[in-house]
Amino acid sequence: MTDSITHNKLTLAVICLMASTLLLIGCGGKPRPTWVDGQSAEFPSSQYLIGLGQADSRQQATEQAYAAVSRIFKAEITAQAKDWESYLVVEQRGQTSTERRLTLDNVTQVTTDKVLENVLVLDTWFDQKKRQYYALAGMNRAQAEASMVERLNELDRTIQTEVTDAHQAQDKLTRVRNLKRATKNLVLREAYNTDLRVIRSSGQGTPASFRVAELTGELEQFLASNLRLAVEMTGDQAEPVERALIEGLAREGFSMVGRDNAGAPELLIKGTVRLWSLDVKDPQFRYVRWCTDAVIEDLPARRLIGAVSKGGKEGHITEKEAQAKAVRVMQQEFSSELAHAIAGYIYGEAELPTSSGTPPGCPRDQAPPHPMPN
Repeated sequence: MTDSITHNKLTLAVICLMASTLLLIGCGGKPRPTWVDGQSAEFPSSQYLIGLGQADSRQQATEQAYAAVSRIFKAEITAQAKDWESYLVVEQRGQTSTERRLTLDNVTQVTTDKVLENVLVLDTWFDQKKRQYYALAGMNRAQAEASMVERLNELDRTIQTEVTDAHQAQDKLTRVRNLKRATKNLVLREAYNTDLRVIRSSGQGTPASFRVAELTGELEQFLASNLRLAVEMTGDQAEPVERALIEGLAREGFSMVGRDNAGAPELLIKGTVRLWSLDVKDPQFRYVRWCTDAVIEDLPARRLIGAVSKGGKEGHITEKEAQAKAVRVMQQEFSSELAHAIAGYIYGEAELPTSSGTPPGCPRDQAPPHPMPN
């Protein structure tokens, strides 16, 4: 009898202990961690950079935690971007600030992806009462710093090699391409250095041996003095198409030599524009066809380095409006794309097409059937 009473008392004590524990930890879960409220002795801010996520599912909470860490770095890079403005202007000269921001976003994305390689899910917790998941993501500052310093050292070696090769190059394009690559890598390096300042508790980065503004200025000055371009377009509506091409090349950072200017160009873009009406059985619209051809010549080397042909058909209510629409399309699809392609070639980022063939509906060897007046 005594043993039975003792056993019952022991069982009751265990039940009471379990009940009080369940109340403390939220009926079946672990105790509410202090990091949910922004403080954590286990992951102190001096050693960890953390982000908190809260959602209806564990996966969503984890994603939000990662995003919270990412936002810390993106905000800092955006704040420091004014130091790279000279480079961004050269890259996107003449375009809107929104389009410039796309360049900044690309840089931010590259660096943030690298930083997030060091981020781990440190802890998770489920609030039984609110039915909410919490996730804590973060990085160990010391480990992330070591990884970032290694990346910066690698970029420093690359930039130094590119600048040295540019200064020693005898060929103009080789110099331009190395300066361009060095500038791009320096912008990337500055973004990584901004990340390093966030990672370090001291907020200190590692200065670079070069400045973005200095390399950008050197590249612009060399292009202006040593790599001039000329454009010669003939044919129907040649003037607006030529003007658009010149403007596009100027936006890419190149100096132009006009027909009346002194000095010989290094690259010559020669092209023909053809525009004529089409006899299409359409009671409501009038149509015109346009065709453009251009070749790019390296004059000092006396060689052809590229050839581009494009064509299309545009329609509108009147023939005059159809022609105006065709001219706008030529300015965009031919002039702007050609300027971008030439810039890619000069900067060593892409090869120029050497033969694109004749576009459908564009006669090459004979005059168009119904030429239009300029």
